[in-house]
Amino acid sequence: MSEARTRGLLVRNLRPADFAAVIELCRRVYPESRPWTVVQLASHLEVFPEGQFVVEEERGGAILGMASSLIVRWDDYDFHAEWREWTAAGLFTNHDPANGRTLLGAEVMVDPAVQRRGIGQRLYAARRELVRRSGLRRIRAGARLRGYHRHAAELTPERYVERIVRGELRDPTLSFQLREGFDVVAVIHGYLRNDPESLGYAAVIEWLNPEVARPEDSAGRDPRFRRPEAG
Repeated sequence: MSEARTRGLLVRNLRPADFAAVIELCRRVYPESRPWTVVQLASHLEVFPEGQFVVEEERGGAILGMASSLIVRWDDYDFHAEWREWTAAGLFTNHDPANGRTLLGAEVMVDPAVQRRGIGQRLYAARRELVRRSGLRRIRAGARLRGYHRHAAELTPERYVERIVRGELRDPTLSFQLREGFDVVAVIHGYLRNDPESLGYAAVIEWLNPEVARPEDSAGRDPRFRRPEAG
């Protein structure tokens, strides 16, 4: 991608020189989980450099956010597959640009110390630009339900997502993604089995490329997760 500068922030593709900073960012965002490894990040650049983004602070050069993605043929996978299966254990060696029409969002991270600076919005905009430029049909991702552990005693994960979509509850991840134009396709179990916040649950979210999407591409979505304004 061409570099995009806005309000002191630079959005660009990942470089090998960024690996250490991305790994440290991962430790800050997920202190209880294993961070990305150099081997995984190098593999991302080898198979799909155009799909890996960072947001860098122009003054000082700090990496404030990152997004990683690959292209898949969605029908090749079990809808309820784990994150490891969708991403080939985080290596992205299943990247399939010849047959795939779906950009799979594998990761988005923003430094907790710089929330509300529009970093996430810039990363999602970079993905949408990539999809349009590549003529892909859609973006899909598993949105881990970060706030579900607070409501698990009284709500099923499906009911929790229904209330998020209706605006009755707020989830730190899913509510943001809904504002970015995504819709919920389904709720899946066991996406990240050891995640204490989501308890392993995730919403499959989708953004359709308006330049190539067909009406049937949005057919089959679970009506429970339809936005109120959609009727």
